Amino acid sequence: METTSLHGCGWPEPIVPVQILSNSGMRSVPPRYIKPPSERPSGSIITSTNDPNFSIPIIDLAGDVDTPQHRQIVVEAIGDACKNWGFFQVVNHGVDIDVVKRMRGAWREFFDLPLDEKKIYANSPVTYEGYGSRLGVEKGAILDWSDYYFLNLLPSDPKNLEKWPKMPSYLREVTEKYTCELMNLSEVLLKAMSSSLGLDEDYLHMAFGGSEGISACMRVNYYPKCPEPDLTLGLSSHSDPGGLTLLLVDDNVKGTQVRKGNTWVTVHPIPGAFVVNVGDQIQILSNGAYRSVEHRALANSGDDRLTIAFFCNPRGDVPIAPAAQLVGPESPAVYGQPAITFNEYRKYVRTKGASGRAQVESLSLSLSSSSVPASSCRMKTIDEHAAADE
Repeated sequence: METTSLHGCGWPEPIVPVQILSNSGMRSVPPRYIKPPSERPSGSIITSTNDPNFSIPIIDLAGDVDTPQHRQIVVEAIGDACKNWGFFQVVNHGVDIDVVKRMRGAWREFFDLPLDEKKIYANSPVTYEGYGSRLGVEKGAILDWSDYYFLNLLPSDPKNLEKWPKMPSYLREVTEKYTCELMNLSEVLLKAMSSSLGLDEDYLHMAFGGSEGISACMRVNYYPKCPEPDLTLGLSSHSDPGGLTLLLVDDNVKGTQVRKGNTWVTVHPIPGAFVVNVGDQIQILSNGAYRSVEHRALANSGDDRLTIAFFCNPRGDVPIAPAAQLVGPESPAVYGQPAITFNEYRKYVRTKGASGRAQVESLSLSLSSSSVPASSCRMKTIDEHAAADE
């Protein structure tokens, strides 16, 4: 008989996958998923817009290297998007569309498997790798209306093939191909971002650890139908802790929202496009010139939704600090010393879960100088959450 709980995996409470709750036919959201009024989709002072004329920039990468003039146009467009939005969509990006279709299909098939087959890969808060339904280890936390699968992709050291599903049979093969395709696109984008900052085009690549050090991981998000989507969220508001995120959205169902000032802007999917966003590490490396922006995922009563987030991150033990070329009398350092490694940084998220921009703002000299030095604020954050180790 199929059991419905993922208890015993190191989480503070038994976990029932959201897909099980959704498929049970329940007509109301359980209390542990109901957000405070200020965090609900339409319950805060921040307004929402579904206007297709007000959305994140769209950048065409076709012919990126055809001519220096065209490449400069692309570089400037990416720089403007990183500065003003922190988000953009890329089209004509060169990623094999057949690989993308097969990737979507494989992970759809996985989430359609019986629970007893999926929970073999249940994750724990030690590494998060595998099948899960929550972020953060705080007991009694309000949860998000989603399930997910998290995998380490690069480098090979933290990659645990025992956590790679064996079914469907082609999932491992297509995930490897997808990783290669997305890493190639990430390198193109990192070069463009470096150039747009006035840095050598390989600066961000090297700051992330170079060819032998850049890390990558992936989170496949599954958002089941929700009986009361106005009371909860598929994924709470947060900024991404890593370097660069490439999100494959659902072509048919909207749900991703980006914060622009006091407005939540709905991302309108373009078939075959990738939604790209700046992570906290690039905000730090750019000395605040590029912003890691809050975003969230809505729940939906009519359709389920699947998205695939690919994270291109610095090597875990590389200290991250503003580029020296971007710091000077007219642009003082926004982030202080000592520099923080990515391994230290992400402990916060793995304890607290998605929580706005609290972590990156704790490192800012301008925000912390009125109370405590930036380094003191940083160490407090890390020490408090040291239990959420890799």
